[in-house]
Amino acid sequence: MHRIDFLSRLYYLGGSLTLLLCLVLLLPLLAGCGDQPLNDPYPKGQAGKNTLYTAFAERPKHLDPARSYSEDEARYVAQIYEPLLQYHYLKKPFTLVPLTAAEMPKIVYLGRDLKPLPEGVADEAIAFSEYDIRLRPDIRFQPHPAFAKSPDGRFRYHDLTAEELQGIKSIADFTETGTRELIAEDYLYGIKRLVHPQLHSPIADLMQEHITGLKALSDQVEKDFSASKDKSSFFDIRGYTLEGVTVIDPHHFKIRLNGKYPQFRFWLAMTFFAPVPWEADQFYKQKGLIAKNISLDWYPVGTGAYLMAENNPNRRIVLTKNPNYHEDYYPTEGSPEDVKQGLLKDAGKKLPFIDQVVSILEKETIPYWNKFLQGYFDASGLASDNFDQAISFAGQGGPELTAEMKSRQIRLETEVEASIFYLGFNMLDPVVGGYGEAQSKLRRAIAIAVDYDEFIGIFANGRGIVAQGALPPGIFGYQEGEAGINSYVFDWKDGIPRRKPLDEAKKLLAEAGYPDGVDAKTGKPLVLYYDVTAAGADSKSTLNWYRKQFAKLGIQLVLRTTDYNQFQQKMAAGNVQLFSWGWNADYPDPENFFFLLHGPNAKVGGGGENASNYKNAEFDRLFEQMRNMDDGPQRLAIIQQMQNIVRRDSPWLFGYYPMKFALYHVWYKNLASNLLARNRIKYQRIDAPLRAKLRSEWNKPVYWPLLLGLVLLIIAVLPAWMSYRKRQRGTAL
Repeated sequence: MHRIDFLSRLYYLGGSLTLLLCLVLLLPLLAGCGDQPLNDPYPKGQAGKNTLYTAFAERPKHLDPARSYSEDEARYVAQIYEPLLQYHYLKKPFTLVPLTAAEMPKIVYLGRDLKPLPEGVADEAIAFSEYDIRLRPDIRFQPHPAFAKSPDGRFRYHDLTAEELQGIKSIADFTETGTRELIAEDYLYGIKRLVHPQLHSPIADLMQEHITGLKALSDQVEKDFSASKDKSSFFDIRGYTLEGVTVIDPHHFKIRLNGKYPQFRFWLAMTFFAPVPWEADQFYKQKGLIAKNISLDWYPVGTGAYLMAENNPNRRIVLTKNPNYHEDYYPTEGSPEDVKQGLLKDAGKKLPFIDQVVSILEKETIPYWNKFLQGYFDASGLASDNFDQAISFAGQGGPELTAEMKSRQIRLETEVEASIFYLGFNMLDPVVGGYGEAQSKLRRAIAIAVDYDEFIGIFANGRGIVAQGALPPGIFGYQEGEAGINSYVFDWKDGIPRRKPLDEAKKLLAEAGYPDGVDAKTGKPLVLYYDVTAAGADSKSTLNWYRKQFAKLGIQLVLRTTDYNQFQQKMAAGNVQLFSWGWNADYPDPENFFFLLHGPNAKVGGGGENASNYKNAEFDRLFEQMRNMDDGPQRLAIIQQMQNIVRRDSPWLFGYYPMKFALYHVWYKNLASNLLARNRIKYQRIDAPLRAKLRSEWNKPVYWPLLLGLVLLIIAVLPAWMSYRKRQRGTAL
């Protein structure tokens, strides 16, 4: 081994520095050889493609339409599957229109003899409701190996051998695909799957109440499945009869319901009622595919505008345009405001506009936000980390974009969601529950003290509206202005609701038997327990805020944090006092929110969604009267009675209605504000050339810091190098 001293290293460094300097000077020239920015995270050649780029933080758990019931899943399922109806993309209030149905279903009311009843008959006389549905004849399923057939007519991939499975890693590895026409039997099969014992559909129990014969079918299928030997193989339910669904011909069928249930029309727009081809079910039940995680829950099979091309939840999820998609056109009707916003420029044009949707896994908000600002994501939500960078509040308190966002022509879209977040009381609890005047006053005192205006300002960056009742805006029965306020908690002053003074809350607390937060009977401080799933540093400030709100009344709030599974167990057993929960609208009807307070739907004993276990006989009576009524003045009057009952009893602190804030780049078009139109991607458009141009402008490489660093390095080592060269020459002489 030979040694090289420090000065020798400097000699070599001098030559290296010269070479490095040349390379650095060449970098801008090399970068100019292509039109793709150096920091572009996508493969070369993708910049000008008609692709929508989005992000996800957690993989969707279920993509099977019988099981999927969350918003993060709907962003995929609703693009792939098509129920009978959909929400008009532009109309407000929310309006149902046909999707795969040729026209809106015709509803006929029947007596017990199954004969049609005359119009205007009393609801009590209606034994059954029959939905007469006709399908469009031009709809075909996406290309899929489940439909592929051999020349002899047998299914090509329904009996895969071990040898055939060796090269299969994803659905894209199958070389042959097929398709067929959508028929009424596919909807019948999809409805039967709701009670399939292997699926555990979240709406199975509810639909068994309404669809005639579905409960009997469920019992029979459960019995036969339990008796089957191989429970992992395909359990064929096609041969079972469902009394309530009659197929007339391939494009015509009827669904019969028990009694009158007008909300069923909304269910027909949900993917629970999407058609499922039996061929896909059988194809995916092969053990070799299950072992490779190739299933209907992973690779859906539908008739929608898009199909699942890639599902790699550790990297990305890709939807591509369905080449078999039927004739579908952008709406031609909208409001003057829609015209002003340019939402009708594509009126009458064929859908979909976007060729591909690429969702990238991004678990951290800061990298996601930075890529959005660089133009590599087309839209972004707002987290607390980046809210102030994007949003400022004008003099009157309204949100507006910051100068930085405006300079990039980014658009802000806001919308109050059809949702509610609330703090609930367990009405079975001996302290905070009960229906006496003292218990109600205790809850109302707390409702006044817990200032949700402050909560929204601190923790939601102003993104919300304080709730005055159980119904959010956009739902029939919600009332604006003074007519819609919770008069037990607010006063109407200067044209707005103002929270009652804290002294009023303290007075109610004393009347409830707890003057200054002390139990008048025992002399002990009032201690209440709040069960939450929140944990970590981000939640600490929120929980401390709740403590301070209760402390205004002298009440000690004890926090009991737990994981979600334990929390659900405690809720099911009724072992909580206070808790927080929320609800997103399944459909735009007051029944979908009031059922959260319906006595028979209590969590304890019934497993329902009434988490407060609230039971008020008058409220329940009005609920049964209201739920199946058509919208009108009579229904509205009953809804207001129900609102006033729950405001008086206060089983909830109504909390707030969240407001959605979303940012969109200028090249992202046709962004209508319609949260219930979950199949919205087919209406949207990307101006890919404009995106490529702005990406290039925003992501030009900056070389001067590198050059400056190089110059400073040369200046630092040059004297030593020159001294070494001088000594070398002297030695040589």
